[in-house]
Amino acid sequence: MQFDILIIGQGICGTMLSWFLHKAGKSFLIIDDNNVNAASKVAAGIINPVTGRRFVYSWMIDTVMPFAVQTYHEIGNFFGQSLIAQKDIIDFFPSPQMLNAFATRLTENDTYLHSYPDQNHFNRFFNYDFGCGQISPAYIADLSGLISNWRQYLSTKNLLLEECFDNSLLSVEKDFINYQNITASKIIFCDGINSSDVPWFNALPFSPSKGEMLLIESEELTNEHIFKKGLMLAPLFQKHFFWVGSSYQWEYEHANPTNEFYNQTKTFLNQWLKVPYKIIDHKAALRPSTLERRPFAGFHPQYNSVGILNGMGTKGTSLAPFFANQLAQNILFNAPITPEADVKRFNRILSK
Repeated sequence: MQFDILIIGQGICGTMLSWFLHKAGKSFLIIDDNNVNAASKVAAGIINPVTGRRFVYSWMIDTVMPFAVQTYHEIGNFFGQSLIAQKDIIDFFPSPQMLNAFATRLTENDTYLHSYPDQNHFNRFFNYDFGCGQISPAYIADLSGLISNWRQYLSTKNLLLEECFDNSLLSVEKDFINYQNITASKIIFCDGINSSDVPWFNALPFSPSKGEMLLIESEELTNEHIFKKGLMLAPLFQKHFFWVGSSYQWEYEHANPTNEFYNQTKTFLNQWLKVPYKIIDHKAALRPSTLERRPFAGFHPQYNSVGILNGMGTKGTSLAPFFANQLAQNILFNAPITPEADVKRFNRILSK
């Protein structure tokens, strides 16, 4: 079998890259093992334009957010369903200090931060002592629907191999690659944390973080917004279901869900929520984060046929569409990749 591009992984990066290659008429094949605990399948799909305790704007958010929203709408139209919804974030301040930090940021720039006019509006759903602010616009994407629908489409077109990729079977030449009976001009690694073990990219500064979440069901809880009080509580596209998370563990013994997170989060929800809820599921995943908090996109300095699109961390929902398109344009027209994301910044260590 011969293809233009062989893609490893069908998470958010592999899905988006293959979408743009599909639009451009390039032939491709995806190899993916359908891991139910892959980071893209555990993530909530939130696009939040601000980050951190100081409410600073996320990197490149003015560029990547509108592009992402447009892309999710475009793919949704392809499947005849909605894959993204604007769900502004209601941020309940956990302390007077956070209230003051938010108020200070309001005086500096209010592009995404807004005071909420009715501070008692959410009293029947939540306990909160220090008021709330609003982050707008923010969005939630149906990553589960996106990945599963695209997977089904790929299967019908014979563009998907559901199996584990074996690095030892890959033969890399300067201008092409061979993998078992597959020949392609290029191979792109989009397989999350697994890329940190790929011989061509294992020198990159990956810094995986573990996240855990609870899936809850509540018929009385409003789904009009994403809610935040330390943890996020986000309405899913399935009625009455909500995603609660996520933790950020930089040191961990294993990638499995823990009783500690379950018990702490249940205690937190019992104190925060005024409406009944039921815990449906508990999942964990390792995010492909990086030391610089910047993605990896581009090709190996010594092997033009080996590329990577990875390292999106917690921002994959917003970053993946933009950088998948940049990488596709680079493949098609040799268009430049944003320097902060271009893997060329690591040419020195990758060339050793």
